[in-house]
Amino acid sequence: MTALQEDKLLDCSGMLCPVPVIKTSKAIKELQVGQVLKMVATDPGAPADMEAWARQTGNDLLDSHKEGEKFIFYLKRIK
Repeated sequence: MTALQEDKLLDCSGMLCPVPVIKTSKAIKELQVGQVLKMVATDPGAPADMEAWARQTGNDLLDSHKEGEKFIFYLKRIK
């Protein structure tokens, strides 16, 4: 599998819902269509929150996985 490359990194470590979702919404709007945002979070609710956010906004959740205590998300701006 090819490693995903992000165009922007957003570190939301230590932040609880809804802050990671709000910051992700703001950060994705700063990208061009087709660019990728890597978001890092420690909130245990983040995986469900980011799946719902991607579904509701129409952006692509390319990858979601856990590295130690951190949740890593790759989100592609679609519109």
